Amino acid sequence: MLASAKVLMFEDIPTRDDIKTAIFDTLKKNEMFDGAHMRLTLTRGTKVSSGMSPTNNQSGCQLIVLAEWKGLVTASNKPVDAPLTLITSSQRRNNPQYLDSKIHHNNLLNNIIAKIESNLAGADDAVMLDSEGFVSETNATNIFMVKGGTVYTPFADGCLPGITRKRVIELAHKIGVPCMEKRLSLVEFYCADEVFTTGTMCGLAPVAIMDGRMIGEKGEDDEIPGQITKRLQEAYLQLTRDPSYGVEIPK
Repeated sequence: MLASAKVLMFEDIPTRDDIKTAIFDTLKKNEMFDGAHMRLTLTRGTKVSSGMSPTNNQSGCQLIVLAEWKGLVTASNKPVDAPLTLITSSQRRNNPQYLDSKIHHNNLLNNIIAKIESNLAGADDAVMLDSEGFVSETNATNIFMVKGGTVYTPFADGCLPGITRKRVIELAHKIGVPCMEKRLSLVEFYCADEVFTTGTMCGLAPVAIMDGRMIGEKGEDDEIPGQITKRLQEAYLQLTRDPSYGVEIPK
């Protein structure tokens, strides 16, 4: 959020300590100590006149802290272990030559249109491709696949490099699972052993079907989530209970 505010030239950006204080004050005031979800929004502040120019916002940044009772659920409000069905959207995810997806902002109309497509198709979410046809992310989450014991995720060229995405990459290395970023096509996802999505709301959520294709061989011994997804889910839950469990990848 702070990096995006810098790119967008917000003025009087709150410090990390200010943001942490606002979060914990909000949780304490609402007596929320567990099972809560927090959404942070930073605006340019009150405008003195209509128009696009940021010079019309002269009161400084305003931080909105929205807390609600919500545990880990998918975008479709399913339990995180309930397998997801995904379809591929006709909407492309932005890349840096248009509007860099690394900027975290509320201008997500192409994602919303993709979500509408998934709703109309009776799916949980929509996979979005980049301008060259490679998988980017879903309309709401980052996406990973497992093949031959290795975890893969698309480069963060046309997707938001989410915090949960980063943590999962770190945790994979911590528990000894090979993990790498790669340009990935839909064909590779269709033929994957396991697929899962990551996000603040869902943690890790397994995918069962993409565009009508069942993920994995689906023999009698196959389960969803798959074994590597399960291991990463367990590691992520441990991280949420004990932040010291996490590990940073050496640079």
